[in-house]
Order: sequence, then C-alpha cells, then structure tokens
Amino acid sequence: MHNNSTKTKEMFIVRALEKILADKDIRRSHHSQLKKSCDSALEQIKAELISAGQIAEGNELPCAALPLPKNDAASIINAETYFLPFELACKSRSPRIVVTALDCLQKLIAYGHLTGSIQDSANPGHLLIDRIVVTIYGCFSGPQTDEGVQLQIIKALLTVVTSQHVEIHEFTLLQAVRTCYDIYLSSKNLVNQTTARATLTQMLNVIFARMENQVYELPPRNSNSSATINGSIHSEDCNGSVEETAGDSDEVIASELLAEIISAAYNEAMKDQESLGEPEPTVNGNDYSSHSDHDSVELHSENDAVVTAKFTHILQKDAFLVFRALCKLSMKPLPEGHPDPKSHELRSKVLSLHLLLLILQNAGPVFRSNEMFIMAIKQYLCVALSNNGVSLVPEVFELSLSIFVALLSNFKVHLKRQIEVFFKEIFLNILEANSSSFEHKWMVIQALTRICADAQSVVDIYVNYDCDFSAANLFERLVNDLSKIAQGRQALELGANPMQEKSMRIRGLECLVSILKCMVEWSKDLYVNPNMPVPAMQVQSPTTTEHDQADTTIQTIHSGSSHSLNSNQEQLQDLPEALEERKMRKEVMETGIELFNRKPQKGVQFLQEKQLLGATCQDIARWLHEDERLDKTVIGNYLGENDDHSKEVMCAYIDAFDFRQLEVVAALRILLEEFRLPGEAQKIDRLMEKFASRYCECNPQNQLFQSADTVYVLAFSIIMLTTDLHSPQVKHKMTKEQYIKMNRGISDSKSDLPEEYLSSIYDEISEHEIKMKNNSGMLQQPKPTGKQPFITEKRRKLLWNMEMEVISLTATNLMQSVSHVKSPFTSAKHLEHVRPMFKMAWTPFLAAFSVGLQDCDDPEIATLCLDGIRCAIRIACIFHMSLERDAYVQALARFTLLNANSPINEMKAKNIDTIKTLIMVAHTDGNYLGSSWLDIVKCISQLELAQLIGTGVRPQFLSGAQTTLKDSLNPSVKEHIGETSSQSVVVAVDRIFTGSMRLDGDAIVDFVKALCQVSVDELQQQQPRMFSLQKIVEISYYNMERIRLQWSRIWQVLGEHFNAVGCNSNEEIAFFALDSLRQLSMKFMEKGEFSNFRFQKDFLRPFEHIMKKNASPAIRDMVVRCIAQMVNSQAHNIRSGWKNIFSIFHLAAGDHEEPIVELAFQTTGKIIGDLYKRQFAIMVDSFQDAVKCLSEFATARFPDTSMEAIRLVRTCAQCVHEAPQLFAEHAGMENDASVAEEDRVWVRGWFPMLFSLSCVVNRCKLDVRTRALTVLFEIVKTYGESFKPNWWKDLFNVIFRIFDNMKLPEHVTEKSEWMTTTCNHALYAIIDVFTQYFDVLGHLLLEELFAQLHWCVQQSNEQLARSGTNCLENLVISNGFKFNESTWDKTCQCILDIFNATLPQDLLSWRPKAHSSNNLPQEHNHFEALHIRCVVQLELIQTMDNIVFFPATSRKEDAETLAQAAADLTGGRNGSQSQLLECQREEQGMYGYLRTRQLLTLADCLMQSHRFAKRFNSDHDQRSLLWRAGFKGSVKPNLLKQETSSLACVLRIFFKMYGDENRRSDWPGIEQELVQVCKEALGYYLSLQSEAHRDAWTSLLLLILTRLLKMSDARFATHVSNYYSLLCDMMCFDLKPELRSVLRRVFMRIGPVFNIMSVK
Repeated sequence: MHNNSTKTKEMFIVRALEKILADKDIRRSHHSQLKKSCDSALEQIKAELISAGQIAEGNELPCAALPLPKNDAASIINAETYFLPFELACKSRSPRIVVTALDCLQKLIAYGHLTGSIQDSANPGHLLIDRIVVTIYGCFSGPQTDEGVQLQIIKALLTVVTSQHVEIHEFTLLQAVRTCYDIYLSSKNLVNQTTARATLTQMLNVIFARMENQVYELPPRNSNSSATINGSIHSEDCNGSVEETAGDSDEVIASELLAEIISAAYNEAMKDQESLGEPEPTVNGNDYSSHSDHDSVELHSENDAVVTAKFTHILQKDAFLVFRALCKLSMKPLPEGHPDPKSHELRSKVLSLHLLLLILQNAGPVFRSNEMFIMAIKQYLCVALSNNGVSLVPEVFELSLSIFVALLSNFKVHLKRQIEVFFKEIFLNILEANSSSFEHKWMVIQALTRICADAQSVVDIYVNYDCDFSAANLFERLVNDLSKIAQGRQALELGANPMQEKSMRIRGLECLVSILKCMVEWSKDLYVNPNMPVPAMQVQSPTTTEHDQADTTIQTIHSGSSHSLNSNQEQLQDLPEALEERKMRKEVMETGIELFNRKPQKGVQFLQEKQLLGATCQDIARWLHEDERLDKTVIGNYLGENDDHSKEVMCAYIDAFDFRQLEVVAALRILLEEFRLPGEAQKIDRLMEKFASRYCECNPQNQLFQSADTVYVLAFSIIMLTTDLHSPQVKHKMTKEQYIKMNRGISDSKSDLPEEYLSSIYDEISEHEIKMKNNSGMLQQPKPTGKQPFITEKRRKLLWNMEMEVISLTATNLMQSVSHVKSPFTSAKHLEHVRPMFKMAWTPFLAAFSVGLQDCDDPEIATLCLDGIRCAIRIACIFHMSLERDAYVQALARFTLLNANSPINEMKAKNIDTIKTLIMVAHTDGNYLGSSWLDIVKCISQLELAQLIGTGVRPQFLSGAQTTLKDSLNPSVKEHIGETSSQSVVVAVDRIFTGSMRLDGDAIVDFVKALCQVSVDELQQQQPRMFSLQKIVEISYYNMERIRLQWSRIWQVLGEHFNAVGCNSNEEIAFFALDSLRQLSMKFMEKGEFSNFRFQKDFLRPFEHIMKKNASPAIRDMVVRCIAQMVNSQAHNIRSGWKNIFSIFHLAAGDHEEPIVELAFQTTGKIIGDLYKRQFAIMVDSFQDAVKCLSEFATARFPDTSMEAIRLVRTCAQCVHEAPQLFAEHAGMENDASVAEEDRVWVRGWFPMLFSLSCVVNRCKLDVRTRALTVLFEIVKTYGESFKPNWWKDLFNVIFRIFDNMKLPEHVTEKSEWMTTTCNHALYAIIDVFTQYFDVLGHLLLEELFAQLHWCVQQSNEQLARSGTNCLENLVISNGFKFNESTWDKTCQCILDIFNATLPQDLLSWRPKAHSSNNLPQEHNHFEALHIRCVVQLELIQTMDNIVFFPATSRKEDAETLAQAAADLTGGRNGSQSQLLECQREEQGMYGYLRTRQLLTLADCLMQSHRFAKRFNSDHDQRSLLWRAGFKGSVKPNLLKQETSSLACVLRIFFKMYGDENRRSDWPGIEQELVQVCKEALGYYLSLQSEAHRDAWTSLLLLILTRLLKMSDARFATHVSNYYSLLCDMMCFDLKPELRSVLRRVFMRIGPVFNIMSVK
C-alpha cells in the first residue's frame, strides 16, 4: 500500500513538473528560479525511488487516504520541497504553467497527499496549508486573469474548503470564499461565473454543515468518526489531528483571537467600514490580506452592557465570519438611479443575498440558537434588509423578501422588533401605498402567501404584536390590507393591466384563505367530525388541559423555532385569557391615544378612568415620553397650554430629561426631537422657561451662564434662528453678525456671552436644523381616498421612488434602533388563540369573500372564496361564535341563489359550487351549526325546487323571477340548474339526512328545529310542498335509536310540528302527517318502555293534539283508527302511552259523528274488558284517564254508549277491588309522591271512579244519571267495607255535590225535575249507605248530613222537602239506637233548626203589592215557597212523632181511642188488646233513647209550631187577604193540620214521660208543663167559633180526656182540678158522640176521686 501511495503521489508530481519544464515559457529568464526548483524536485524524487525499497513502510510517505504523520521530519522537508516549485509556478505569469501547478496541487490535496498541517517555515505561527491557499488565490489577479486559470482556482479552492484531509479556518477560509466571489463578479466567462456561484453554494453548505454536525460529534478520540457533508461521506479524523498538531501555542493564539473578535462584534454593526468583499477586480493579493486582517482583528471595542458570548468551536467562528462578511456585502449601497443589471455592485448585492438566503433556509439548530449569529442577523442582516427591502431593483427586492420569510420561519423568536419594523414599515406600506408598482406589490403578496401558509407564524404574529401593548396590530392590519386587495379595492398599482389586477386579487384571496386554513389547522384538536366517530376512549373534550393542548399543538402545527432563548418565559406568557385581556386593554389604550391626538385633555381623562394611565403628572409625562404613537404636534400644544394641570405635566416632562454635560444647543436638540414646538409665542415661552430652569439644574457648575434667564433668552434666540435659517417662508436670512448682536446683553454678568460661542451656535444651526427625530408615525402621509387616474405614470413613478426612499430611511433607522433590543417572543401553543383572532378579523374576511362571489364569475376566485367561507364557518363553529357563524352561513346561503328572492334564472357555475359547499358544511360541521341550520335547510328545501326545474317539471308553484320555465332559460343556465339534480348533489343532500344520526345531542335538536321551521314555511305556500315533512319522517326513523334523553328532546320539537301539520286545513297534508306519525309510533312502541318513564306519553301527544284541534271528521276518524290499530297490535308494549290513548278516546267520546264515538268506545271496551283482566298491573298508571274517558262516553250523545260506559265503570271497580296493592306500589311520577301508600288506591283508584260517576250524574239526562247514581251507590255499598274514614269524607264531598248542582240558578223545570228525581234518589241512597256503614260514618259525617238534609227541606221543591224530612226520619229510626247523647243533641238541634227555618212567618205579615204584571210570577213563587214551608212543617211534626213513637203509632192510637170511645157508646171493651199494642210500640220508637231535656226541647219546638198555627188560624182578616191573593186555592187558607198534629205530638210526649217510671225525677216539671199545655188547649178549644175547627180538635180532646182517665186518682185529681171549669164549659157545645162519651167518663170519675159520690 505504501508503494502504491508513493507512486500515486509521484505520478502527480512528476507529470506536473515535467509538464512545467516542457512548457516553452520556462525558458524565459524570469522563470529561472522555477526551473531550478522543478529540477531539484525531480532529482529528489528519483533519489526517493532509488531508496524506496529500504525505507520502512509508513515512515516517510503517508497513505493516500490518511494525513501525514505529524512527527515525520523527512516528510516535512519533502512537502516543502514538493510545494516550492508549485508555489513558484503559481506566481509565474504563464497561464499554462499556472493551470498545471494548480491542477497538481488540487489533486494532491484531494487525494490527501498534501495536507499542509505542518508549520510554515517561511511564516512561523501559521500552517503550511495557509500558504498553499494564499498561493492558490494569489493566482487570481482580476478580470484579466486567464479563464482557464480562473476555473482551476475555483476547483482548487473548492477542494481545499471541502476536503476531508485539510483544514483551513478564519482568515484563510474567508479568503477562499472571497476569491470565488470575486471570480464570479469579475469573470466574463459565463461558465466560470456559474461554476464560481455553484462553488460558493457548496462551500457555504459545507462550512455551515460542518458547524452543525460538530455539535453531534463526540470529543476527539483515537477511534474514527465520520459525518456526511454535501452528500458524500468523508473521514473527519483530520479534525483531531489538526488539534493535536497545532499544539498549545496555536490553541492560545486561536482562543485569544477568537475572544477579541467575539468581544467586539456587537459594536461593529453601526460602523461604516469597508467590507472585506469589495468587488474591485484590480485588487491584488496583498490588498486582500490587509482587508482580511482588518476584518478579523479590528474588533476590539465592546459595549459594557453586552455580555460577551463565546464560540464553542472554531467551526462556529468560521461560519460566523463568512456570514458577517456576506451581510456586509449585502449592505453596500447601489449607485444612484437604476443600476445596470451587469454592474458589479448589483451583481454583488444579488449574489450576497442569494447566499444569505441559502444559509438561512438551511439554518440548523446551532445557527438558530447561537447568540453571535442572532446578533449578526440583528445588527447586519436586518439593517441590510431594511435597505434592500425597498429596493427598486426587483431581484434585490424579491431576494430581500425571501430572506425575510426565512428569518420569520427560523428566527422569529429572536427578532420580534425587527419583524414588526419589516411588516409595518415595508410590507404593509407597500401594499397600502397609492403609487407603488404592481411588481413590488406582487412580490410582497407572494411573500405573504408563504408566510400565511404557516400556522405557527400566523398565530405568533397575532399573539406577539396584536396582543402586545407596545407593538403595532400587524395581524389586524395585514388582514384588512389583504381583504382590500381581495376585493379589488386596493390602490391602483403602477403599470398594472387587468390580468395582473386579477392575479393580485387571487393572491390576496389565497392569503386570506391560507390564514383561515392555518386557524383551522391550529384549532383542529377542538373539532369533532360527526362523520368520523372516534373510539370512546380517544375522544378528547374541548376543555383539554393546557398541557395536553400544548403537546398536541406542537405535534400537529408547523412550529417555528424549537430553540428559544426565552422558552420558560414563553410558556408563562402563552395564556389565552391573559393575552385576550391584554388585547382588550390595548384596544382601550389605542382608543385613548386616538382621542388624545384629537383632544389631549379628554384622551388623558379617558385613559385615567380606564386605569391605563396614572393619576399623577409624572405618570402622564412618562407616557408622553414613551408612547411613540402620540402625535408630536399635539404633545407640543398640550405641554404649552396655560392651565395649571398642563403646566405641571410640562414641568414633569422636561424634568425627565438629563441635560448634564451638554451644550445648550445639544440639550435643546434632545428636547425638541421629542415633540413639535407649538406655534404660539406664549406656549414657546413657557416651554423655554422650564427648559432653562432644568438646564441650569442639571449643570450647576457651568460658568458661562450666571442664571436661568440667560439660558432662557439664548434658547429662545436659537428657536428663532432655526426658524429664520430653515423656513422657506423667510426670504432674508439672518446673518451671523445679526445673531450675535441680537444676543448681546442677555447675560447677567458684566460681559456678554463669548462671540465665538454664539458663532459656533450659528454655524451648528445653519448646518443642522433642530427638528424632531424621524418616527414612523410622523412619516405616515395622509392617504388620498379612492383611485386618482389624473396623475401621470411618470409622476407616479417619481412619487413611488420618493416614497420608497422615505420608507427605506424610516425602516433603516428603526432597524438600527432596535438592533440591540431584546424583546421576549411568545411561541404560541394554545388552541384558544384562534378565537380572539377570528373575532377581530371575521368582518374583513367576510367582506372579501362576499365581494369575490358577488362581483366575479372567475372559477378560481369563486373556489377560493368558498374555501375561505368554509374555513371561517369551521372556526366560528369550533369556538361557538354564533353571530359570526350565522353571518357566514347566511352569506353562503345567499350566494346559492336558492333564496325566495333570488332569480334562479341567473344560476352560474359559482352558485352550483356554493350549493355544494353549503352541503359540505352541513355534512362536516353539523355538530356546531346551531341556529344556522335554518339557512342551510332552507336552501336544501329550495334546492328541491331547482331540481324540479332542472329535471323538466313545470314550476307552477314558483313566484316572481322563478316563474321562467325551463324551456325559456338560456342553455348555460339550463345546464347549471340541471346540475342541481346531479348524482353528486343528490347523494350529498341525502347524506345530510342519513348523517343526522351521527350528530350530537344538541346539534340534532337544532337541525330538527330548522327542518320543522322550513316545513312550516313550505306548507304555508300557495302550492304546499311536503319535502321537509318527508325528511322529518326520515330523520325520525334514523334517530329513533338514540338514547331516550336525546330522543325526548328531538321529539319535543317534532311533536310540536306534527301537532301543527296534523291540524293543517289541507286534508292531504294532515293525512300524510298522521300516517307518518302512525308508522313512527308503531316503530317506537316496539321498543317498549320501563315503568315510571314517559317517553311514550310524549310521543303520542301529537295524536291527542290533532284530535283536539282538527275539526275534520275524516282526520279525527283516522286518529281513532291509528290508535285502535296500535292498541290491537302493540298493547303489550304500551306503558305510559295509555294515558294518551284514553285522552284521545276521551276527545273522541265528545264527537258528533257516531262512527268515531262507536269505534273509540269499542276499543275502550276492549281495553277495560280484556286488557284489564290480562295486564291491569302495567296499566294502573293510566287508570284515572280510563275512568275519565268512560265518564266522557257516559255523557256522550248516544244513550246506548252511555249505559254501556257506566257498566264498564263497574268492571273498573272490580279491578280496583281485586288489586289494591298495585296502586300502592305504583307511586306515579306526576303528583302522587306525597300521598301515603295506603291512600294511593283511593286517590288513584276509587276516588276518580266515583267522582267520574258523580260527574255523569251531574251532567247527563235522567235515564243515564239514574243509572250512574245507581252504579255509584252500588259500588259504595258493595266495596265500602274497605274504605277508610278519610276516604268517606272525600266521597261524601263528591256525593253532596249532587245537591250542590241545584244551588246554581238554572231553569226551574229542570231544577224541579232534578230535585224530584236525582236528589230524591240520592238522598235515600245516602241514608242507606249511612245506615249500612253508620259505625264509621256516624261520628264522621252526621253533621254534614244533617246540614244537607237541612238544605233539602229548605228547597222550593215539595218532593225534595218531604224526602228530606223522610230521610231524616229513616236515618234516626234506623240508627237512633246507636246514637249517643251528643248525637241526639245534634239531631234535636237539626230538627229545631229545620223547624225554625221552615216556619212560614210571612203568612202573618204578607201584604199585596201594587198591581203590575211583573209582580204576578213573583207572588206565585212566593206563595209556592210558603206552601212548601207549611208542608215541611207538617212533615216535620209527623217525622218527630214517627221518630219518638215509631211511624203510624200515633195514628193507630188515635184510631183506637176513637174506637174505644165508640165502643163505650155501645158498651164494648177492648182494653187488653190496646195495652198489648202499646207495649209493642214502645219497643220500636226512639222515645227510650231520648233524654228528658231533649224531649222537652222537641216539645217546645212543637208548641211553637202549634202556637204559630193557632195565631194564623185566628187571624181571619189575613187569611181572607191571602185567599183573595190566590194562596191555597179555593178554600180560605188555614193551618188546622199543623195546629192539631203538633199539639197531639206534644201531648203524647208529655203523657208518655208522665207515665215513664224511668223519668220519675222529672215528673213534677213534666206535670206542670202538661197541665199548662192542657189548660191552653182546652181554653183555645172553647174559644173556637167554627164548627169545622172544633171538629178538627175532636181527636185532641179524645187524647187528653182518654189519657186523663188512665191516670191514677191522685194525678187525675190534680189535673181535673185545673181543667174542671173548662170541662164544664165544654158541655155547652154540641160535641160529637164519642167525645161526649169520654167526657161523661171523666165526669163520672170525678165523683169518686173527689168523694162527691161513692163508687158502686
């Protein structure tokens, strides 16, 4: 191997030397040294060949693939020996010799035979390779260099830079790059230029790739390491070898040099030094070295504030030097005017920019994060860009823009302020300028297209600028400018044709769409596509944690720099809420600034109110200093105002300046740079006065000015001088002498200010005007509105050139001012940022897309607009921004031309695309559309119309412009309308409806609402359509399998719609709705239902509504048939639906049509007859509804149905009785939760049933109500055993309502019939129930019953009144033996109350009123009432008699007494039988159960009645008056019956008690009462005039006298002694024989008792 490598090396060297020696030019004298050297080298090689075999392998000659061993002295000598002839050859002027020498050197280096890694003997401290490189680039001597030599130089330098065997650094490397650069500029050969440029590219690639790769390499070891450079793999062991070879001294030198360069690099930016790359072709090698030394060494000074950074490796320094050199080259100014494209200056600038772009686009992590590179970008590149970015040379401008885009992509975290300047001052200014050329605008918008395509950049711009308190609103301004361009509203560009205008517009739209796509991409993790279901475990909620969001965002979004110097700070700053709050504060601040620039005081006040500005004058002054957005003129005026507040602010403002160690002019210059001096002398005066004060305060040691007055006057004079010298209005300028003269005597000291001083002031002002510093805000010229075609093209170009100069100057100044500023840059990560971005920018987006769709038919523009709207809708949807979403969807809907107001005959391709976009939005964003579904569904509905036109159906139902028939449309429109029926559109529309099952719970409800609303609109048209109604049925089928919670919400909407449609006046529509409802219901019922749910109930409610509201018999019949079918086929699945079914039948029962009633009743009968037996348990919940339904059937118009319905109630009662526990278990969801378990069977079973029967009784005709009443009491009697006390109370409340019904003022005949029949019947039935269940009811309800009886006897119905008394009698006789004392008290009180209430008092006081026809009916009614009272009195007397003594007892007793008296006449005796009967009667009557006081109460009551009757009967005039008025018919009215029967009852009671041993203690009182009554009776009898009246008293006298006879002698004596005279007087009357017979017996007994006669 050693032999081979030696031979290879020798082959190259020998051939090259021989070729040089063979050249004819070698003979020339000046080449003699070269010839000797070549000869010497050849001899040496020959000697080597001779001794080749004796030298050990590896000692002398290196391997072809490896560098020379470092300690091989022979090799060093050999290398020098070999190199010297080539060095001399390169210095020769013979192109052929130079080419040969360079070619050999290149090959030796390429193959590693010449590494030059030894010390250079001629130049200690440097390596031989440096000399080799100097030799190579020394061959280039400018443009006149031979083209072959140029090519060979390029080749050799490329080999040196890229070779893995040699290493060059710093100056040497820089010179190698520069030589290629110069060859590119100087060479006239195109091939050489291209080669040089390609070489430079490759060199830079290698330099920067080595720097990046070095970071990943391990520290040098003995083992080999390799890296890939420029596509080929090279061994990198030379790095280690070099470092080892260099030794300590080299490392020290290198590190020192490095430290110097780094430490001084910061200050280099502002120095206007000559670049090392000055492209002057005549510069020789020595010049190069001097420039290079200058660049690489002369960087010593350093700003104290800057911390020195150090390179970690020499390769980083190499890259830095190259990069900085290129930056400086790019900063070289171009000559004035339009430079020649072939000029060196322009080509140099273009090449440097190209190379910089290459470096930046390929920048790796080291380059992107190293502070030195960042510093170079800020200080050199950005300043260069600010200059080149406004170049009139398109190529330079375009390159600058590309570089900016690369910087934005890779370095934005370090260049926050620079990016702002570039955007604000260059990009947006060019876009907004009136006079800018199309070419510039086009290139700017091309660059923006690239920027807008990167989501990270777009969001970062918003977060870092629009949300930064001190930065410009770049995102907002960018979007507004792009929107104007997209609308074609931008300023007319210089020299643009319509096609270019259109291209510009398209580009603007592309940018806007890109921005929106970035926003969509950024927030895509929040979006859920309804058509791509995610597995449950992977679904991410929108409220993902910040950490998760950050992670996903980094993975999914194109991130910017991942190597930030402020990464920790960024994470803290990137909080959406904080940024949004900051953005809001910024907006308030901008409002305040705008207000300040108009009215300063108001602006300050506004900001202080908003707490954005401090309250003190110092705070205001600081703000005036710091905020660049304030109008400098306004500041000046504000500070000069005469009010106290402004003066304080002005003092604080000037106090903030530091004038120490400054001359007055310099201090004044600093002051007046900050604001524009006001025009008023008084304001200037105040400002200068304060300035003088502050100046003296800062410079107390200044000997020149004795007081502030001197400074004040001098400052004023300087202002005047500036105005005089620099104002164009002043024609005669002030001379220096005049100025000096003007300032004489202004000093307080004896001597004036020195003339030299004043002279110097004059000179300085003359040369440099005092003016405000340039500020971007002040350079903004007011832009004229609209386009100005009257300005000539030439004039516009001139304006544009001037404007570009201003922009360039401003941008450069700003760039330089921010080159040292470090602003923290936030790398956005949160998804939430998109929401405020979109909220701010949605209107310009919408304007651009709307105008695009409206104005332009170009398909490209239309596609972009539709894309943009689609993205905007997605963003608005994701962030639930309903206003924005609605606006975009409505815009989209408007451009479909499917609206009612749109002329469909203008349909174009863009409208068809809009329709497709709308459908796509519905498909992909359905979950978020909310109320916007309405617009979409409307369009889909109208689309069906368009399809009808497109397919040839005559659109007879279209109005307005749409009445045009298809045949009359022009062919293109016909084709477009026809496309609405294309397969793709039809399928897409269907997909919306079939896809509805994948919408989430809220979205489906919104969708359904919209569909229902559109359906209503369709059905209300003149020609109703059922498209949406059909779709509603479809989606109901699709969505029925949803969870019940969601389905119930859907059905809430659908049910309402079916309610409305089912009641439509068009029967066809109602039939369709009903049939659809039936099918849906059947399907829904198949699913069944668990107990306590109400989904079925909700589902069937529309049937109920239709039945209630639709008057059409056909529809009502169909509803009943639908329900009947459901009952027949799905009864086992129905649960809560039974309620609706009964409710529907309840409504059907009231129908006028018998078939409807009949069908409904048949089904009801089947339910209660069959289903209740089979499945009553699952139907308990609807029992009350069933009973109500039967009640309604019972009150129907058809008697047979009514009777059968009442029969079914009895069946229901049986079911309740058999299964009371079902009601207890079934708590029910609506209202029974609070009902006790044991009462549930009553509340939900018995009570509704009995109540409904009572309702039937109250509402129906006689036969039905009688049947109902019968069944009601049958049920009560049959099942009452199980009733609880509180149930009975409820029941009787209901039963008593039967009587309440009569308390209403109704027609007399009906009322009379009611009372005679139903009330009568009910009364007796009630008494039966009371008697049957008295044990329970007695103490509960007796009082209520008595009250009811009281009411009955007070009614103006004789039958009811009689029934009342009869029922009272029956009740007491049947149950009296169960009464306790209290009950008897209540009973007596009731009788007493009835007596008092029915006593016909009016009989005594009635007087006829003045005769009139109106009074007759009233009189009649009054007499009728009085008559009934008389009847009730009689009935009551009889009732009391019956109660006390048992019915008919008194009558029989009277008959017996009479018979006995008659028998006495004939001499017969019947005593034993009479006594027997009396005993029997005593056992049956209630006498024994009544206390004496109760009997006395009754007797007293009877006596009142008796006395009233006596009084009336005695008042003959009153009776005559009544008789004449028509009371009681043909005979004079009398109360004889009342008079006699009441007294008879009293007498019987007293006589009974008088003979009752149990009441012995009461006898004295009874005797007294009895005597009194008898005396009164006999006395009254004797006073009677009428024979008939006396006859009526016969039975009474018989009773008294018969009972007297039955008394013991003692008692007889007592009584007769009281009546004796009365009895004697009685003899005078013509008495009946029976009475005379008994009276005789009395007198007969008197004898023995009083011993008048003896008894035989």
